[in-house]
Amino acid sequence: MCGIAGILGRRDPAAVVRMLEQQRHRGPDGRQVWEAASGFTLGHDRLAIVDLAGGAQPLANEDASLWLAMNGEIYNHAELRRELEGRHTFKTRSDSEVVLHLFEEYGPDAIRRLDGMFAIAIWGPQTGLFLARDPLGIKPLYYGHNSQGQLLFASEAKALVQEVQVVSEFPNGHYWQVERQDPIPYDAIPQPASEISAAHEAADLLDRTLTRAVTKRLMADVPVGCFLSGGLDSSLIAAMMRRYVTGELHTFSVGLAGSEDLINARRVAAELGTIHHERALTEGEVLTVLPRVIDALESCDPALVRSAIPTYLVSEMAARHVKVVLSGEGADELFAGYHYLAEFEPDGDALAAELHQITADLHNANLQRVDRMTMAHGLEGRVPFLDRAMLDLAFRMDPRLLRQEGEAKWILRKVAERYLPPEIVWRRKEKFAIGTGIGPLLERYAARAISPEQMATARTLHGEPFRAKEELLYWSLFQERYGREDLLACMGRSRSLNPGQRWVSAL
Repeated sequence: MCGIAGILGRRDPAAVVRMLEQQRHRGPDGRQVWEAASGFTLGHDRLAIVDLAGGAQPLANEDASLWLAMNGEIYNHAELRRELEGRHTFKTRSDSEVVLHLFEEYGPDAIRRLDGMFAIAIWGPQTGLFLARDPLGIKPLYYGHNSQGQLLFASEAKALVQEVQVVSEFPNGHYWQVERQDPIPYDAIPQPASEISAAHEAADLLDRTLTRAVTKRLMADVPVGCFLSGGLDSSLIAAMMRRYVTGELHTFSVGLAGSEDLINARRVAAELGTIHHERALTEGEVLTVLPRVIDALESCDPALVRSAIPTYLVSEMAARHVKVVLSGEGADELFAGYHYLAEFEPDGDALAAELHQITADLHNANLQRVDRMTMAHGLEGRVPFLDRAMLDLAFRMDPRLLRQEGEAKWILRKVAERYLPPEIVWRRKEKFAIGTGIGPLLERYAARAISPEQMATARTLHGEPFRAKEELLYWSLFQERYGREDLLACMGRSRSLNPGQRWVSAL
């Protein structure tokens, strides 16, 4: 996990260093910048997870005809390495070198062989520049052109704001080569199929698939822990980890004093026997970090900001003990966890279509939150529920298995019964910002901070009135930090803010 940056068209290490400095939190373990004689500069800030001693980047192949910088993890790298070893000489044990040699063999088709999360830049004098991003957009990538028409790219938008005229998000599931005008799609989220309708079959398949997704994400040469809110998703991930992690397993939770998440996480940690770390937050702490969170998040979407604050603070705590954490992100999108989805329950096709859409939107919504808040503290976040095999399975399930008699994530709860006590399994879903108590706190603060006159006169860039004081508050802080319209085009819009509410943003 790292931060990458580059410029195509000139040798300019100073510009690449400026970009890396804006996202240096992504890679506190080392920096390297490489220049090509023919006019290309590539930089990398490293968070060392695999091959701590030998995995520095940018990384060259045997004859230095290709150079790579990558942000992410490739979970099937050992299998791919065995395939390549007879034809290539490996200098490191890193998963990144596997990607480099795989590209050397197969060109752009190599991307289809990767099981993981990634944003990749590869350059060679014969191939030119190649960029690619994983199918879901778990890892970020942005690009733009400067006033001389040269292409610049980086892991975070903030790295490009002072360098290019318009910042654009590189689309997930796409790759790009220098001779192409636009990114080329190579993979997409599977379409709903409703092939699996038997509950027992679905539960068995889900159990096996999620177990594989969790175990492959234990790959690391550093300690791995787990976020634990005490809700269904994170509790199930922690329970599965507990079966496969030998020795200590650290779990982490935050919330306002007395909040449901702190209480329930403590209960789950005791049940599983983890080394549990918790932090009771004060209102002052939450409000103090708000501008910092919006800066790191690169978004002012109200639901995202609300949940980003506890993610930021729990990441800060976790980074003192581990370098990798697993998260329950994605379960609500795949298994219909949000309260507002109750309106789709009578119509399975409509529910499946909505789940497909919000999963497709994750790259600049909740996945952006997980990436930015963990990486703000040099911590790598991994998301087992969003394993490709999990997506394939979830969208083959009959939507009637997901919500039954008003019970969200029904089939996931049936699997969780095999691992956790009933009072944890059947606990009512609470949004992270609600369970921690932070959502209501921020709503009250916005009511005090934004006057009725401000609400009456404030308009979005599109001339729309703001729909809530929170939205205006976050927008004001976002504008103060970035002040650019192009970043709004990179920003996701959440469907849900408060329980049962279908949120429609004015932005």
